[in-house]
Amino acid sequence: MSYDRSLEEVIAERAFAGLLQGRSQALFRLSTALIAGDRGSWSKKHYYQLLLEAEELESFLDDYGARYNRSYGTIRELVASTRWFALTGHGLAHLESRIGSYSALSTCSDAEASDFALSLEQVCSLARRACVALLLEIRAEASQLGLEITPETLPEASFSAAPVRMRLPRNVGEHEPTEEQQKIAEVASKFIAACSMLDDLRVRRIKNPVERKAYLSRLCSEEQARVYEATVHNLQSTYDTYIKNTVLEGRDERLPKLRGLSSAALHLLECATFLTHFVERHEGSGRDSAQRRLAEIIDERDVQDAILNVLLYWADFFLRRGRSVAEELLPAYTDVQELSIDLDGDIKLHARPAALIVGIVGHYGTPVELDVGGKRCNAASILEVLVTVGTYAEVRRYIFRGDIRPLTDIKLLFESGLGERGLESLPPPLSYLKGRN
Repeated sequence: MSYDRSLEEVIAERAFAGLLQGRSQALFRLSTALIAGDRGSWSKKHYYQLLLEAEELESFLDDYGARYNRSYGTIRELVASTRWFALTGHGLAHLESRIGSYSALSTCSDAEASDFALSLEQVCSLARRACVALLLEIRAEASQLGLEITPETLPEASFSAAPVRMRLPRNVGEHEPTEEQQKIAEVASKFIAACSMLDDLRVRRIKNPVERKAYLSRLCSEEQARVYEATVHNLQSTYDTYIKNTVLEGRDERLPKLRGLSSAALHLLECATFLTHFVERHEGSGRDSAQRRLAEIIDERDVQDAILNVLLYWADFFLRRGRSVAEELLPAYTDVQELSIDLDGDIKLHARPAALIVGIVGHYGTPVELDVGGKRCNAASILEVLVTVGTYAEVRRYIFRGDIRPLTDIKLLFESGLGERGLESLPPPLSYLKGRN
């Protein structure tokens, strides 16, 4: 058997043009309809169809390595950039259609609600303009490559409906809540943590483009934007899994309000991630011809204005409006107790047992405070625990304050020797810690 033949073969650019000709016509038909249509009436279904076609064509180009080809690299970047603005437009169109049901605007004054509506339309308009500009450039680039553009258009009736994002109530075998109460406290705690995360950014509107760019470079890189988005997505997922459509949610109007505010913030943070990706990955610093072309089509300053002055600003706004709700919910669904433990003999709280305490607090998701010699710290932070314990090494009494559930397990951990005889020696109620070795 011969192994001389490469697993990949080089395709001639002329031959690839023939393949691209067939695969690009769907996007061209769609572009004709979108460019000629009423751009002010784009809805989720228009962005969704554009997203589908751009994603399919981008995948096709990537399969053939177009990104690394001088002839086809530019059209690949144009298509990829179209996908990111289509994602942004779709996300904002979804938010616009649901904001009324989120109860988020009920937390706003008339002036704030008007400001939000104008801000949202500003970014929606940017997404539409960018999509149209990019589609025009894709058609121009395709013509340069020798591709024929079909004169056909896509009829309005051909647009695919966006996927359904609603579901019937989960009321099969509906019963009085048990675990849901713990999860409400966990969601409230996560909401407060998300608020604190954005508080640390000191989000504010910045009109000066140079100052704004420096702020975003420091505090909202794509990696950081994904963390902000994931943090809020995590709390919403916990809510939807354990609380949504339960008896407790029906009884406490604060719960859907908290969910609505987190949903509004999540959609805004998702769009901030999409646009941050575009700025960093596609427009970049103009180091190649494709990026220079994109910089001519779309002004980076407009995109960064949208990221900070609309998306981050209003995400932070809605989270801050929900903080008082979360702070009300936390004690209402938490049985707060105090646990006092006196260390025996030579027992010391070094890194390994401290990590187990942090693991217990993380398992329940509700805040627990550790008091050592009057110095208080967050028992969910391994760093804070070790610094506090190390600073007051001579103190032999530890006081934990928080929900009775994690406190019960912390007491059991101390009674079983802090896991110093190995995790296998831990009692069954603490078995969840064995995967944290």
